[in-house]
Amino acid sequence: MSILSQLFSRTNPNEEMQPLYKAIVAEGRQLAWYEKGDVPDTLDGRFDMIAAILSAVLIRLEEDKTVAQQSAWLTEIFVTDMDGQLRQIGIGDMIVGKHIGRMMSALGGRIGAYRGALKGDDDLKEALRRNLYRGEEVDAAALGYSSNRILAFFSRLQTLDTAAIVAGDISESRNGNQL
Repeated sequence: MSILSQLFSRTNPNEEMQPLYKAIVAEGRQLAWYEKGDVPDTLDGRFDMIAAILSAVLIRLEEDKTVAQQSAWLTEIFVTDMDGQLRQIGIGDMIVGKHIGRMMSALGGRIGAYRGALKGDDDLKEALRRNLYRGEEVDAAALGYSSNRILAFFSRLQTLDTAAIVAGDISESRNGNQL
């Protein structure tokens, strides 16, 4: 696609990627992550959970170079959402940019950590301890639950057609209990 056709395209990236982003957030808000997986039910815990799910989706989408633009749009929606969340809790304009920069750095670090773990090169439990639980003590059963569930989620993504993922069809259960 040429630059001019991209500039004058009627495709709205927010419309195209919003179903996938909503599905990622819905997955990250499933109560089981917080109840069985002991993910802290805090602003940071919810950010970390959504970042973990988003990371798994972006890692899967990396395998298909034809959706590189959609992956970038998905990341932009995440940034816009986080910006709005920060403003909603009262973070002022002068500081929002710094927080967003830290969040993007955190997302990039998580993608790197989870990429190695989901591809089998690194230990997923250790990556989760550092990134999902931020180095805090976590019960072995809860860590096992989160590790197994993330692996199952990524395995499911591996079986899905890229178009289905982009359309937001990433969850086995769409009606689970959410926060």
